[in-house]
Amino acid sequence: MQRSKMNYRAWYHRCWLVSYMTIEQVLQELNKLKRWAGPHVADSSCFHYRRRLMLRVLEPLKVKGSNANDKTEAHKILTKELDWNKELLKLSWDESNDLFELLHFWFQALWLHRRFLFLNWIMYFCRNLSSETVQSIFMNEETGIFIGNEIHLLESSMTVPDNKFEDFQAQALLASVYMLWLTKHIPEVWSMLEEKLGTEKLKCVLSTVDQERPSLLLHQIDIFAAKQ
Repeated sequence: MQRSKMNYRAWYHRCWLVSYMTIEQVLQELNKLKRWAGPHVADSSCFHYRRRLMLRVLEPLKVKGSNANDKTEAHKILTKELDWNKELLKLSWDESNDLFELLHFWFQALWLHRRFLFLNWIMYFCRNLSSETVQSIFMNEETGIFIGNEIHLLESSMTVPDNKFEDFQAQALLASVYMLWLTKHIPEVWSMLEEKLGTEKLKCVLSTVDQERPSLLLHQIDIFAAKQ
């Protein structure tokens, strides 16, 4: 993979090997892979492999009656992955960082990876266990903090400095798309967005998305209609 940084065949083979790994080996892979994934965030095959490793970590939670230690360990690993993903996203708009010129072109892969992490965090740690849909979540203190942190990240990402409009506008658009994607899966998020961001900020977000991703805006209109 060092010779061909986009060698998807090698990554695909590694995905196949995951099912034969022990949890200890999976954790070692996740840690080692950070050194590669950090400066190669455009390598979608790499992040696909990383998601396969994360699914392996979450597998024990699918078994009825799984023990509390498995859930605690999975929670810790998924939280660390979310934090690491956030660090990479912040690097993508930090001009003082040496990787800025590379990262700001590639942050789309980071937002896509965050979708996976968000859905699985909700699925395994916030979802109503009597339901099979991700929308059926229970809003406890931890869930509120988690979603609140996501909104704070979105707000930071949607700030566009005047002197770097094009680069940061792309970041703001991806953050806006991610925000509307959240409301699609967790409709309750919209009221939290209204409370934390305010109506005017949301209007700006909708205007931005309307120009680039009108289909997402149509979905948001459906949410408004459902509330009436």
